[in-house]
Amino acid sequence: MLNQLKMKPMTRHLRVALAGNANVGKSVIFNQLTGLNQVVGNWPGKTVERAEGTLHFRGYTIRVIDLPGTYSLSAFSIEEIVSREYIAVEKPDVIINVVDASALERNLYLTLQLLELEAPVVMALNQVDFAAKKGIRINVEKLSKMLGIPVVPTVAITGSGINELLMTVVAVANGEIKLNPLKVRFGAEVEEKVQKIQKLVEERIPQMCAVYPARWIAIKILEWDEDIVSKLKNYEDGAKVLAYAKEKASELEKMHGEPSPVILASERYSIASKIAKEVTTLETPPRVGWEQKLDTITTHKILGYPILIGVILAMFSLIFIGGSFLSSFLESLLGNTLSQIEVVLAFLPHEAVKIVADGVFGGIMAGITIALPYIVPFYIILALLEDSGYLPRAAFLMDNLMHRVGLHGKAFIPLVLGYGCSVPACIGCRIMETERERLIATFVVTLVPCAARTVVILGLVGKYVGLHAALALYIFDLALVFILGRIAFKALPGEPVGLIMEMPPYKKPSLKIVLTKTWSRTKDFVYIAFPIIVAGSLAITALDVTGFIGYVTTGAKPLISGWLGLPEAAGVPLIFGVLRKELALILFSELIPLETLSTVQMIVFAIVTMFYIPCVATIAALLRELGWKKTMAITVVDVCVALLVGGMAYRLLSLIMA
Repeated sequence: MLNQLKMKPMTRHLRVALAGNANVGKSVIFNQLTGLNQVVGNWPGKTVERAEGTLHFRGYTIRVIDLPGTYSLSAFSIEEIVSREYIAVEKPDVIINVVDASALERNLYLTLQLLELEAPVVMALNQVDFAAKKGIRINVEKLSKMLGIPVVPTVAITGSGINELLMTVVAVANGEIKLNPLKVRFGAEVEEKVQKIQKLVEERIPQMCAVYPARWIAIKILEWDEDIVSKLKNYEDGAKVLAYAKEKASELEKMHGEPSPVILASERYSIASKIAKEVTTLETPPRVGWEQKLDTITTHKILGYPILIGVILAMFSLIFIGGSFLSSFLESLLGNTLSQIEVVLAFLPHEAVKIVADGVFGGIMAGITIALPYIVPFYIILALLEDSGYLPRAAFLMDNLMHRVGLHGKAFIPLVLGYGCSVPACIGCRIMETERERLIATFVVTLVPCAARTVVILGLVGKYVGLHAALALYIFDLALVFILGRIAFKALPGEPVGLIMEMPPYKKPSLKIVLTKTWSRTKDFVYIAFPIIVAGSLAITALDVTGFIGYVTTGAKPLISGWLGLPEAAGVPLIFGVLRKELALILFSELIPLETLSTVQMIVFAIVTMFYIPCVATIAALLRELGWKKTMAITVVDVCVALLVGGMAYRLLSLIMA
């Protein structure tokens, strides 16, 4: 984080927004600027995440808003609309446009759209070190002159250039640096139509011109931008303006033989290409680096798949080995804690001692010794895969297979995230292009064993039956996910969308970023999960002390013992497991010594836990993303699948092991 300069009392405030494509280092710059002073929530009325933070610099209190990563400012996604509305309506003091120096032409498309919005822009030309490795040299001064805005080279991951970037932002905000932004002009035929529509817009809807630039409105109407078109219909003369724009768009389409949005996009790309060629020098290509070699191997149509399988197997093996070691170590370290607590509380009635010791401290101890040992290694490995750039390669490899369930490879990313936590995985399904794809992706994501369910699988089956059995359960889960996904695809007919996604370069993971992500996720787990674990442990201990637990187990006996073949006591942990999945194992361990269960019972308990709805937090995420009808449908299907598969597994395994 930047060294904050202590100055006189700060009375000046700035609002700065970060805008840029995905995978250009925007979030890293945001973290460099704001450090731990961050707040994450949602944009008002939207499901899109909003991150903002503050910093103090040279007498200014600067509020930084990290806009969603986007490739344009069209109305094709919620992220694009959120970004442009904030820029146009809220009018931040400065926009920092984060650009990937190694892909300048593609990134300039968004830059030109920011200039069309007449926003005060400062460019952070990021990843200049990686561009240099590829033999790309960019004339920063010439680029700045052509765009008419300051351009600051940065290497976000090391913090290089961040101080200069802040100094430039402050200088632009206080007027020390005057902007002379490029006036984006199209070819003669297009420009003529834009100017005519602009003139009519200025005459007929001046109220809208007070919010958005008139030329920008004209361009958006010519592109038939749905959001702007719907806004225009609210004005008295909006229909006349739209009719005139439609007429001009038709004329343009007859000339070029393409839809007007495509024509305007081509015009922008032409301008971006011209600027990029003017300022870019390609030096003698350097020797093929390890990144390119690794990229070729890991995306190879044959070699890529064994590597992917190896990565997944290695991931779960390391989680099991690391988790088992940590679990044993913590159990030996904290083994006598509960008995010591009972001695300290001996002056209380027996029931009170049991509730406090077993219910409260027992829940905490179980969370520490059973849940955390498996969750922390997973978060470390997930952060390494994210930061290295391997996850998009895995998505690319999985594209053909994902098409079998009506999705494309991009859906593999939320699936992998699902192994960490179902909540961000459900939210991550927003990257799917259609409502149908989002529904299918969200459904299959809920069936992926999250870190909490990993605790059950590895902490029960892996520990007492063996790692081979635990891995077999993961393979079985994956097979069932694709079978059920295929059924959902047939039930919700439609064509899968082609794979279009960013393929960021490989890079060495930053230890600082990996540890920061791990700490953040672990902290969230502790804050959210531990109170639920303790509450569940306290509730089940209270039920046990008061004798009510017998009524619960008796009521659930036909299903739990009769159909699933589990001990009667398993009913209570499975019910409370809806709060948190690792809670099911923790509570089960408090009721019955886990080692007394048969192999079949351990596997069946793990299967049921693995498939029924993850937790209340996931249900809340589903409600927010899909609405209550689809949430109820997914919940019911998940529970039915868990009970059906669990009962069948009990009978089949009993026959095999007999």
